[in-house]
Formats: sequence, C-alpha cells, structure tokens
Amino acid sequence: MIKFGTGGWRAIIADEFTKENIRLLAQALSNKMLAEGAKEIVIGFDRRFLSDVGAKWAAEVFAGNGITPMVIEKNAPTPLIMFAVKYYNYQYGMSVTASHNPAIYNGIKIFTAGGRDADQSVTKIIEELAEQVTEIKSVDYDKAISEGKIKIIEPFNDYIDSVLGMLDLKSVRNRNLKVLLDPMFGVSKTSLQTILLTARCEVDIINDRHDTLFGGRLPSPSAATLTRLSDLVKEEKYDIGIATDGDADRIGIIDEFGRFIHPNEIMLLLYYYLTNSKAGEAMLLETLQQHTFLIKLPKITVRNAMKFPLVLNTSVQRWKKPILSSVVNPAVVLQSKVISRVKTVFLLLHSLLK
Repeated sequence: MIKFGTGGWRAIIADEFTKENIRLLAQALSNKMLAEGAKEIVIGFDRRFLSDVGAKWAAEVFAGNGITPMVIEKNAPTPLIMFAVKYYNYQYGMSVTASHNPAIYNGIKIFTAGGRDADQSVTKIIEELAEQVTEIKSVDYDKAISEGKIKIIEPFNDYIDSVLGMLDLKSVRNRNLKVLLDPMFGVSKTSLQTILLTARCEVDIINDRHDTLFGGRLPSPSAATLTRLSDLVKEEKYDIGIATDGDADRIGIIDEFGRFIHPNEIMLLLYYYLTNSKAGEAMLLETLQQHTFLIKLPKITVRNAMKFPLVLNTSVQRWKKPILSSVVNPAVVLQSKVISRVKTVFLLLHSLLK
C-alpha cells in the first residue's frame, strides 16, 4: 500500500519499500501524467541503500508508459532535483530518498511544476490510482537508454551557477571564512564544497564517505547529532560549522563557540537581516507575497523583540497546524553574539534555504 506523509512516501526497506511498490507508485504517477499530457519527469536519488537501484526501477516504468525519464545518474541533493524540474520546465520530478529518517527507511518524494513539493491534493490522487493499477508497463533500463526512451541529464553546473548568482560573493570572500562542513554521510558535499570554495572559503569536511547506516546516527542536524561538529569547530577554531541532513534539504549551523543554532533561530536571523538591510527589502517583499502569514510581522529590533512572539502566535491561528517558529524567543536570539554574524550567515544560507 502506498501512503504519503508530509514529506513523501517512506517505508522500511524490504517491508513496504520494495521493488513491487516502487513500480506500483511509478505506474500510478504515470497514469496521472498521461491523463494530464505530461511527457517528462526528472528522477534523482540520494545515497541510501537501494536509492540508485530504485530510481532505475521507477525509470523503467515511466519509459514503459511512453514518458521520458530525465535521470540524474549521480546521487543528488533534493534541492538540485527540484531545481532541475523548474529549470527544464517539466511538470513532475521525483527523488528516491527518505530524507532525515533512520537508515532502515527509504522512500520517494514527488515534485510538481516549478520544483515544488507535491501537496496533498496530488499525493492523494496518486494513492487512489495506485489502488486501481492492474498492469505495470516497463522496459529494460539499459535498452531504454540506447533507444532514447530514458535520457541522462546533468543539471549540476546550472544549479551551482544559479546559487552563486544569488550570493554576494565579494562580501563572503572578504571574510576569509574557515568552514567545517558535515554532510552527515549524505549528498551535500559536492555542491556545498563547490559553492564555498568558489566563495574563497577554507573548507574542511567530515562524515563524507558513503555509509548507508549514516555512521549509526540519525541523519538529521540537531544539537544531539552534531556533537562532533560542535567540538571540532571549537577546537580547530572554525568560523562556522554547516551540516545537512541525508538528502540536503535540512540544515544545521554551529557557531564559532560550538553552539547549535536552531533552524527557527536561523529563520529569525534571516528575517532580521531582511528587515534591517536595503539588500533584503526586495527579497522580503517577494516572501511576503508567497507566505501571507508574514505580512503582519513587524520590523524586528531588540527593543520590540519581546512583542514579536505575540504577533507570530496571532498569525499562527490562520494555519491549521502551528509553526515551530512561534515558540522561539527573538529577544534571546537578537541579544546573543550570533547577531554580529547575521550578514555572513545570510550570505551563505539564503540560497540554500530559498
């Protein structure tokens, strides 16, 4: 049975994450795409056990249905796969990944036009179509490539150029930053290293080997999982530590004192920068148009920070589920030493969180 959660379909390997179910999901999505006239789909995968093979199983089904899979044959960050969907103007994309979940899991994320996560209205239809599948059409992967029914794409350079185009590289270069990167045995190493080195940062990397058990840890950046990164940042005097989850769509920051900066705090720092920087005004306006809950938020200063949670809590009532940012105390964040590095953190992270 195929059941999607908030971040895609995930299941325990060899329990429900099987070749049969991967092919079933691919056939259900193929049926939906054929009904809509969609003819291509981007397919990527992370470094989990069976992710690369699972991507091929799915591609065989799409090709068997006359849909052209545009396959990224190297493991890729989820943001890169989403970028490819938007960049090539395709209607769908998918990544074989279980994101930040334990190593015994794998799964599939579905993306729609513009590189967006498929919402519930899309995934519900896929679930219903999966229950109606009576035949799964497929072709051999290698044969399909030779016949042009499966195509290989390499969007890495375009993705990196897009990210670099959003950065103030001169400002980052002038800081001479010493950065320690922790991909958590996931897929962010190549892209992040390329970006940081282009920005003339000194970069060292830990936990970058291919380990489908993620070193025995949960591949999700938190204070509990980033203790080694924290210790090394302090001991070796790095300016910042950057960690990403298994498929590189979550981020964790360690400051130069070895302190973990919660993603909610990062968002507040970014908002602070946006509301106190001319460079951020245009970007903030775009954000306001996309996320209406921010419209009521005031310009943050240390003086009015204590009132900020009240505004957030008021805005939260407009959502069916509370957002975690509503529990953060901006006064604590803004009065910490972290605020002195807001611009540097923003320059490094805004493109990754965009």
